[in-house]
Amino acid sequence: MNDLRINEIFDLDPTDSTFSNLLHPWRLGPTRGAPQIRLDVSESDASYIVKAEIPGVRKEDIEIRIDGNQVTISAELKQENEERSGHRLLRSERRYGSACRKFALAENVDDAEAEAKFENGVLKIILPKGPSVSERRLTIA
Repeated sequence: MNDLRINEIFDLDPTDSTFSNLLHPWRLGPTRGAPQIRLDVSESDASYIVKAEIPGVRKEDIEIRIDGNQVTISAELKQENEERSGHRLLRSERRYGSACRKFALAENVDDAEAEAKFENGVLKIILPKGPSVSERRLTIA
């Protein structure tokens, strides 16, 4: 038998059945294994502060774009191919995929003064309020 089955109690979905999969063959929502971007946005008199949780992603694979009051954060998680001669992969729990979050703020952002840091899976972006020059890609420190 070539089928490896690992049943985990927390992975079971009581509403999942063959019949419901026939009626709804597609899934709405993020692809399993793709990175998820969870946001906290706070505001002071002078700026917005965005904290985004993006676990498992390298800072080189994160892109931040600012256009007026529109902010876009996208991230890509890449799975490295691991091949060994004579071995067959039975189960892989490594993740890969991409995610994007786009949101609008109440005021324009001064993109020339914006800053971003990525540390321990948390991206912190400081977005000063002010006039927007043009669309800009923000470099992460």
